[in-house]
Amino acid sequence: MPAKEVTAFYAQSWINRDSGAARRVIAPDAEIAWNLTQPVDDEELLDVLGRIAAFADAITIVSVNCAGERATLIYDCAGPFGTARVAEFLTVADGQISDLRQVWDVVALRRYFPGLLDDEDDLP
Repeated sequence: MPAKEVTAFYAQSWINRDSGAARRVIAPDAEIAWNLTQPVDDEELLDVLGRIAAFADAITIVSVNCAGERATLIYDCAGPFGTARVAEFLTVADGQISDLRQVWDVVALRRYFPGLLDDEDDLP
């Protein structure tokens, strides 16, 4: 599956709270990182994304850019109190995400999604 299709499938899967589908396109040995806590693996990533999807009033894909095996997504996650933005940088190899980096607007996440993360003291 080309990077564009893998990227779209992954994004729609987690937005629709189907972590099993999202996990199928993340390689078992994928490198995953974010600016929330360290370290992160696919299970924790999908758990947090599932909680975001459950709590958010709407998740909008603001931008998708694909070039070869790389993709960038920007989402707006609208909650009852406001909107937090997240950017994802993906690399796709052999039909699976082999590298995934997330960058959250941490100030907005704390403000608009209170209590979402277990260890808020660990956040930057």
